[in-house]
Amino acid sequence: MSYKHEDLKPYRNEGEKAEQIEEMFDNIAPEYDKFNYLASMNIDRIWRKRAISSLKPFAPRKVLDIATGTGDLALLIDKILKPESIIGCDISEGMMQVAREKCRKRGVTNITFEKEDCTALTYPDESFDAVTSSFGIRNFQELDKALCEMQRVLRKGGHLAILELSTPVKFPMKQLFPIYARTIMPLLGWLFSKDAKAYKYLPDSIAAFPQGEVLQNALKRAGFSKVEFHRFTGGVCTFYLATK
Repeated sequence: MSYKHEDLKPYRNEGEKAEQIEEMFDNIAPEYDKFNYLASMNIDRIWRKRAISSLKPFAPRKVLDIATGTGDLALLIDKILKPESIIGCDISEGMMQVAREKCRKRGVTNITFEKEDCTALTYPDESFDAVTSSFGIRNFQELDKALCEMQRVLRKGGHLAILELSTPVKFPMKQLFPIYARTIMPLLGWLFSKDAKAYKYLPDSIAAFPQGEVLQNALKRAGFSKVEFHRFTGGVCTFYLATK
């Protein structure tokens, strides 16, 4: 199945989306955390905590964090779930360099970061008790293929937790969010990195990405037996929990 966001690219119409996504995040990596803090008003930390806390009853020992970015979710997983090991993987070395430095400063040693293509993970079948991803899957070039890979590397009975920004469906956030996403977010991005195209792409990718029941059905097609989703903050963010 094809999705609108798969054809959306940050820089050029020609060329592979994955290559442009890597280029974009390498470009904005040094300023990304500052931008994210201001753009979300720190609410994203609450979303992450709620998502990871939902995995606590399952006590996963081995966790894979896909599209790990600068490592915020991986660090929270370590703090809340205390698994034996966490692998954070991403297409952008620039973002993971920031993540590695965070771990070094905090003395965290059980998180490793590896460059991976989310549509062709190198890990064996059923390698992880839990797979997570926050605010990254809308950048995937082949969403269905990536979801199948997440399902493949999960053990039977394991869980997938996804956080993704979404378009609010209820008043007043439905009316306010498009204004915020197309004015404030690009302005903050320009002030921090001068990469105007990157920060125009980010809100555009939110509008184009499948959400709610559409993504729920995509997860079921990928082989997950149970999928539920919950909207946070009036639908600005959606949390998906799937069981293999």
